[in-house]
Amino acid sequence: MKFGISFFPTVGPADKDAYRHYAECLALVELAEELGYDHVKAVEHYFFKYGGYSPDPVTFLAAAAARTSRIRLVTGAVLPAFTHPIKLAAKLAMLDNISGGRLDAGFGRAFLPDEFAWFEVPIDESRSRFDEGVEACRRLWAEEDVEWQGTYHRFGPVTLLPRPFRQPHPPILVAAALTPSSCESAGRNGYGLMLVPAINPREKVQDMLGLYRKAWADAGHEPGADVVHLSYNAYLAEDADEAFAGGDACSLRMNHAMRDAVAAWGRTRSDNYVGYENIVKKIAQHDFAGALADNRLLVGTPEQVTGQLRAIRDWFGDVTISLQIITGNPSYEDAVRTVRLFGEQVAPHFAD
Repeated sequence: MKFGISFFPTVGPADKDAYRHYAECLALVELAEELGYDHVKAVEHYFFKYGGYSPDPVTFLAAAAARTSRIRLVTGAVLPAFTHPIKLAAKLAMLDNISGGRLDAGFGRAFLPDEFAWFEVPIDESRSRFDEGVEACRRLWAEEDVEWQGTYHRFGPVTLLPRPFRQPHPPILVAAALTPSSCESAGRNGYGLMLVPAINPREKVQDMLGLYRKAWADAGHEPGADVVHLSYNAYLAEDADEAFAGGDACSLRMNHAMRDAVAAWGRTRSDNYVGYENIVKKIAQHDFAGALADNRLLVGTPEQVTGQLRAIRDWFGDVTISLQIITGNPSYEDAVRTVRLFGEQVAPHFAD
């Protein structure tokens, strides 16, 4: 198993000013590099406390690249629906060169109705814009004199500059939430897959991974080369009671931030997001104890979290774990403790 840190903020100006937030996150990046973590990851969201301090993961990861030399940099994820593919491909290629080929390019569909409204993009075009955006970026990286005649963009012939450091292109990952077909598509195309197990029952996650791995194999991709990232909120302490109390408080604050961000699903329906109208009710049912019992959160002492990860490995196989250590707005000191305890006392149990 490999381990990294996913920076998913749930803060606003009343909690912490942006300058302090970025300074603390970049200090955590340096600590992650020191402790041997595999990657750091940044999301793309807007306006809400739920991710709103991370509107441009490429900018954050460029700053992370300047402070590190080894750790991989993962966009988790950029949103093609809101950016022209030439601009997006160029920004990512620039980051790949700045970092010496350490970019893993993760793409997502976005799922907040208000974000689509604010960008004046119809939410029912989500899937088609995503597919077109990812394929346009891939071709711009891998080919020269690209001519593109898509549904939403038409350009070329054009040769992207800079060319990506990694040839023919950086590793590509795609994010999936509730939609199994997204997993099949990722496997068929030979892309990595990013999931958040906290929002689905274990059996559904296993089914989604099964679809992904079968599609990967059926498409003839290299056996065993598939890549799966699973993101978990994480809070560790030496004392179990302290860990559970702190983890519960962070979980509740994250829940409140997400509740505000998804509220528009109470009045929105889309064939591109079947079942998302139920997300408001699910978020309102905060159940820290149940989530912990189901190993949908990584909370406890290093020994307890080690046990959780052994169960997760048994369920889902050899996967990459992304720790969401700032989600729920813990103190900086608590985030540092989680990163240190995990890196020094948990990760070594899973070293190959």
